[in-house]
Amino acid sequence: MTRQLFVTTALPYANAPFHIGHMMEYIQADIWVRFQRMRGHTVHFVCADDAHGAPIMIAAEKAGQTPQDFVAGIAAGRPRYLDGFHIGFDHWHSTDAPENHALAQQIYRALRDQGLITERTIEQFYDPVKGMFLPDRYIKGECPRCGAKDQYGDSCEVCGAVYAPTELKQPYSALSGATPELRSSRHYFFQLSSPRCLEFLQAWTATPGRLQPEVLNKIREWFAPDEAGRVGLADWDISRDAPYFGIRIPDTEDKYFYVWLDAPVGYLAALTGWFARQGRDVEAYLADPAVEQVHFIGKDIVYFHTLFWPAMLHFSGRKTPNHVFVHGFLQLSGEKMSKSRGTGLSPLRYLELGMNPQWLRYYLAAKLNGRVEDVDFNPEDFVARVNSDLVGKYVNIASRAAGFLAKRFDGQVAAQRGPEAQALLDALRAPREALAELYEGRDYGKALREVMALADRVNAYVDQHKPWELAKDPDRAAALHETCSTCIEAFRLLTIYLKPVLPALASQVETFLNVPPLQWADAARGLADAGPHRIGAYQHLMQRVDPKQVDALLEAPPAAGGGAGAAAEAPALPGGEAIAPEIGIDAFAQTDLRIARIVAAERVEGSTKLLRLTLDAGEGRTRNVFSGIASAYAPEQLAGKLTVLVANLAPRKMKFGVSEGMVLAASHADEKTQPGIFVLEPGPGAQPGMRVR
Repeated sequence: MTRQLFVTTALPYANAPFHIGHMMEYIQADIWVRFQRMRGHTVHFVCADDAHGAPIMIAAEKAGQTPQDFVAGIAAGRPRYLDGFHIGFDHWHSTDAPENHALAQQIYRALRDQGLITERTIEQFYDPVKGMFLPDRYIKGECPRCGAKDQYGDSCEVCGAVYAPTELKQPYSALSGATPELRSSRHYFFQLSSPRCLEFLQAWTATPGRLQPEVLNKIREWFAPDEAGRVGLADWDISRDAPYFGIRIPDTEDKYFYVWLDAPVGYLAALTGWFARQGRDVEAYLADPAVEQVHFIGKDIVYFHTLFWPAMLHFSGRKTPNHVFVHGFLQLSGEKMSKSRGTGLSPLRYLELGMNPQWLRYYLAAKLNGRVEDVDFNPEDFVARVNSDLVGKYVNIASRAAGFLAKRFDGQVAAQRGPEAQALLDALRAPREALAELYEGRDYGKALREVMALADRVNAYVDQHKPWELAKDPDRAAALHETCSTCIEAFRLLTIYLKPVLPALASQVETFLNVPPLQWADAARGLADAGPHRIGAYQHLMQRVDPKQVDALLEAPPAAGGGAGAAAEAPALPGGEAIAPEIGIDAFAQTDLRIARIVAAERVEGSTKLLRLTLDAGEGRTRNVFSGIASAYAPEQLAGKLTVLVANLAPRKMKFGVSEGMVLAASHADEKTQPGIFVLEPGPGAQPGMRVR
């Protein structure tokens, strides 16, 4: 029976390019999708940019762009990654597309009609410096459960606890560093606390095969009674106050959907956009009970996908997911990857170095299984496994036999084989359904180990029959023909089993073998079963990994920001960038730093980044300085403050006037993911004109 599958991956947030964790998830899902299609099933594989939320609004402001233009710039870089790693999404959408606006509002109205939306006045954190209510991810502090420091305002990365931002201990604004103030605001909530929701979710999550055992165990913890013996979930705040880049809540003027409400709706919007391009009825498709809805996600977003999302769908009268497949994180030599710490792998750098993307696809697949386990990228293991398995065991089979067939038998594959050759091929065909079950269960690592064990048997057959020796004896031409034909048939069978992981190489093999695209069912029959078959000319299929390429991939980026991932043993990068080259005290003394008072500050017409500062540095006159801090400070917040001025910087003629110095401020090197600008302020007692030594 042909299955109808609607498959998605988690939507990447559109504030930065893809990182290696994205690629692992997409590769895992792409392998599963390609396998399903090889089995003859129909799959719609879609994704989208998660385009809304305060981080994108803030990053766009810093870049002097509209949020839409900012997101479009990020989206324009996606194909290079997806095409580069042979990830075959049918359609790529955006949560800011009209389909998502319409669907999110429809779902909200349906939930409201069900009596599951409530309003209440809440107290939430307000940044007095930025002049805005703070999104959860821009509030940090100590986890109220385990006490871990520097945790976000909605969940703890250490213990996994989920909580309200107001529960944080020692909170501070990640934007300005200020201690946030509690202020009142009217918000909208989805009533997950409703007994109806609890009853539905307990039944939905317990459906066999829907969730992995580890995921189900975690969910049961969330369903456990609290200290008072009450069983239930907390209501979910689905609204955010303006200013906010997102979808406006119906019948309001200044309230927007929290990004986590409209982001998963993006799955449906992406499918809607894909079906619209084909002139198909998406509602009829989703109404078909036979359609299976499948999500691939990371373990950090389980709460949203196994509680909020299915409840939203169910109570709005929509189909709920059949499966939510959860994976762990990708580590580098046992360490959690972190761009800011210089312990990551850049997928773009990987491609720029000319490294074969199928090496990475194979290596990650060899580490993946159907459980929620972290995956480790070990450089030495990567080189050894790819060179041994793919080149030494698999590709080597074709290279050892194809030349003899071409030169001695005009590429003709022998149809008849003796008992030994037939026994080998029967042994290769026998596990095809067992391998299919492993792919179905995403246990790719075990599947590939089984395939490489089969490749070992083929290589043992080659070593036993030694075609290079047979070729020296004209009287043994028949034996040579049988041996080489058996090798090519075995190579074809192994290619079928590896095709979901190595799609580009499989395409090359199909051309070489003169066969149509290989399907899983082709493993049950032979090349010459339907009559004489002639293969094409063999061309080299894959080269070995050069360890120098891996070394280059792992090199720490230059101080100027070039390069890609950092080495596993690279030192931490304070503030996201390396310390500048060493200088002597004489060089430092050439920079004259003075205390200056900000007499006045004003916005610069025609610029979204600059403020015009009037400074008193104790010279008996004032200076005019332009500073790119408009995204972090309102002019009225600066007047009267003391700061630090580079006083002997040569005047610079700008579009808006002459700038006579520079005000010092601190920021993280990666301003998109860790925004915030902090003007330096001296302590009490400092006076304009004093030198900073």
